[in-house]
Amino acid sequence: MNLRCLVVDDESLGRKLVEENIHQIPFLDLVASCKNAYEAMEILQREPIDLMFLDIQMPGMLGTSLVSSLRNPPMVILVTAYSNYAVESYDLDVIDYLLKPVSIERFTKAVYKALEHKQKTTKPASEPREPTVVTEEADHFFVNVEYSLVKVTIKDITHIEGMKDYVKIFTTTSKKPILTKTTLKNLEEKLENKGFMRVHKSYIINIAKIDSIRSHQVFIGDHEIPVSEVNLETLMKELNFNRL
Repeated sequence: MNLRCLVVDDESLGRKLVEENIHQIPFLDLVASCKNAYEAMEILQREPIDLMFLDIQMPGMLGTSLVSSLRNPPMVILVTAYSNYAVESYDLDVIDYLLKPVSIERFTKAVYKALEHKQKTTKPASEPREPTVVTEEADHFFVNVEYSLVKVTIKDITHIEGMKDYVKIFTTTSKKPILTKTTLKNLEEKLENKGFMRVHKSYIINIAKIDSIRSHQVFIGDHEIPVSEVNLETLMKELNFNRL
């Protein structure tokens, strides 16, 4: 399930920072970016928007006034430099309230709240939930992605990143990682004895896909993956390499 996003901020730097964060999250799609509430209203009239990142202090109309004026507002994450609107934001039933400057960690936490809210409101409660990994063969397994089953070929996996209740599976066959709701431990068990290794609490790597190792980092393509000290020793042994 992807979320169609709208960014509203009168400051160009503020818009740019939110846009950059959106591009880092696989399930977020940036539809438009605008500099005031009036431009946002035009976008909302002609485009389906799931999630709006909204500044509050803007010329002409406050962000909070925009939300109040909408009959069916999308989910809203307020992104502001001012903390004094926090109480008012609760009355607007926004997803989250972020204070600038926003770290990618805090941003990610907020958008996962939006994703979970969207899933709860669009999927009937009576519908049985499909397991994340529904079947496994010697060379592949299936994961649940946006209520569809997606085949993951094991040899194509470069690495896997754990993000709380979700994981991102990076492959050589897709530009975007596969996002599915499961745990890193679950996939670690599925990949046991298949050339994979848990090198960090948040990462599993395909040893055959390693391009280089430097200090406590493994490089696979454009990705830089941290390796803990204890796992680095184990990895070196797997590679039959003895550090002097």
